[in-house]
Amino acid sequence: MEQANQNQTIGMVLVFLAGLLWSTVGLGIRLIENAQVWQILLYRSISLSMFLFVVILIRTGKNPLRLAKETGLAGTIGGLGLVAAYSGAIFAIQRTSVAHAMLLFASAPLVTAFLGWVILGEKVRRATWIAIAVAMIGIGIMVADQSGQGSFIGNAAALGSAVGFAVFTIALRWRKDVEMMPAVFLSGLFAIVITTIMCLMTGLSLMMTQWDTSIALTMGVVQVGAGLVLYTIGAKSVPAVELTLLSLAEVVLGPVWVWLVLSEAPAVNALIGGGVLLAAIMGNALSGVRRKPPIQMP
Repeated sequence: MEQANQNQTIGMVLVFLAGLLWSTVGLGIRLIENAQVWQILLYRSISLSMFLFVVILIRTGKNPLRLAKETGLAGTIGGLGLVAAYSGAIFAIQRTSVAHAMLLFASAPLVTAFLGWVILGEKVRRATWIAIAVAMIGIGIMVADQSGQGSFIGNAAALGSAVGFAVFTIALRWRKDVEMMPAVFLSGLFAIVITTIMCLMTGLSLMMTQWDTSIALTMGVVQVGAGLVLYTIGAKSVPAVELTLLSLAEVVLGPVWVWLVLSEAPAVNALIGGGVLLAAIMGNALSGVRRKPPIQMP
C-alpha cells in the first residue's frame, strides 16, 4: 500500500511537470518573430520526431518505425488528429490571446466524452452532459466580445485543436492495446510531410531565421516531447480524475507566463467564461470520484 501511494505521488508530480512544460507553449509561440504556423510546426515536428525516436528506442529496444506501423488504422487516425491539434493550437495562439486559446483547449475532455458516445457507444454520465452544457455557456461568454474575423478564426482554431486531441484519445480507446508513444511519433512524421507540402503550396520558405528555428526546435523537444514522456510515465499510476485536474495546470499557467514576460493580460470575458469552463471540467472530474464505491477493507 505504501509503495502504491508513493508511486501515485511520483506520478502526480510527473504529470504536473508535464502540464508545466506544456503551459509554456503559448509563450514559445509568442517569442516567434516571423515564422508562420506551417513553418513552426515543421521544425517543431522534426525535433519532436527525433526526440521520440530515441526515447522509444531506449524504452522498448525496438524500431520505432515498426512500432508506429503496428498501431494500424487507430495510430493513423490518432496521429492525424494530433496534427490537427498541433496546427490548430499554433494558429489559434497567433490569432487570439493565449488565455482564450488555452482555455478553449481545456474543453478537450468534454469533447472526448461526446465523441466517445457518438463513435464508440460509450455511456456518458448525466453529470458529464451537464458539464458539457455549462462548458458551452462558458465558451459563449469567452467569444461574445470578440471583434474581427481574426479573433473568430483564432477561437475556432482553438476549438478545432481540442477536437483534434479528442480524436487522438478516441483512437487510443478504440485500440486499447495501442501504446500512446508510437502514435505520437507517427503524428510527428505525418506533420513533417503535411507541413512541407503546405509550405510549398502557400509559397512559404522551408528556411526560417536562426532565432525562430531555435525556438521551434526547442519547443519540439522540451515542451511537447519531454512533457509527453513525463505524462506517459506519470499517467500509469495516477487516477483519471487526478489526470484531468492536474492537466489544468497547463491551462491556468499558460496565460500567466505570457502576462509575466510579455504583459499580455487576458480580457474580462476570457476570465469569466474561462472560469465557467474550468468549473465545468473540475465538476465533471470530481463527480466521477463521488460515483466510485468505497474500498472494502479486508
